[in-house]
Amino acid sequence: MATFFGEVVVAPSRAGVDDEESAEEAREETPEDREIRRELEKKREIDVLWTLKSGASTESSADEPFVCSKFVVAIGHNAAAFLSSFILDSVCWEVVGVVKLWNEWCRTSNTTNVLPTDSFCLFYRLISDPTVVLCQCSCYVAEDQQFQWLEKVFGCMRKEDLQVTVLSTCPVADYKTQESTLTLPSPFLKALKTKEFKEEVCCPLLEQPNIVRDLPAA
Repeated sequence: MATFFGEVVVAPSRAGVDDEESAEEAREETPEDREIRRELEKKREIDVLWTLKSGASTESSADEPFVCSKFVVAIGHNAAAFLSSFILDSVCWEVVGVVKLWNEWCRTSNTTNVLPTDSFCLFYRLISDPTVVLCQCSCYVAEDQQFQWLEKVFGCMRKEDLQVTVLSTCPVADYKTQESTLTLPSPFLKALKTKEFKEEVCCPLLEQPNIVRDLPAA
């Protein structure tokens, strides 16, 4: 690199420095640090408690998966409120499970007595057809907990002929379109589907380059 006066100097570079610093930090980890890290990892573990048998809460287990034909997941406060207003109040449902988790943004417990303003994740079963299950998930599931959530929730269900529907919301400002967002009806509904879904979609498909993030994408 040449300066204004023509002097040639060597440009500073951090090539290899970051790796060395990371290795040095790893070497400096003390037993106390490792213990704290293990405690945090344990605290961030997700527990799924089901009450499918005799009304007693039992921790999730994939040994005896239950039959589920339709699983509807509402993620976020708006989607959870939609289920409360239009689905859960219209027919008879019973609470059959709850997710207990902790992260920097929220913490939930194993109680099923919650308020609409609480952060919670509850499972409901249709009394007239026990194979239909709903999930209200108004709590935030961190990125490092999303795989746990999927593994423990779906690990309890039989996958044969299982139809999964995910309800989620995004700000209109994040929607990418050539039209003016001022002319769009609010709210509006778009859909994504897998190639295995052969039934008719109830609304237009989501256009590219729009994407779905977080737990709905997982």
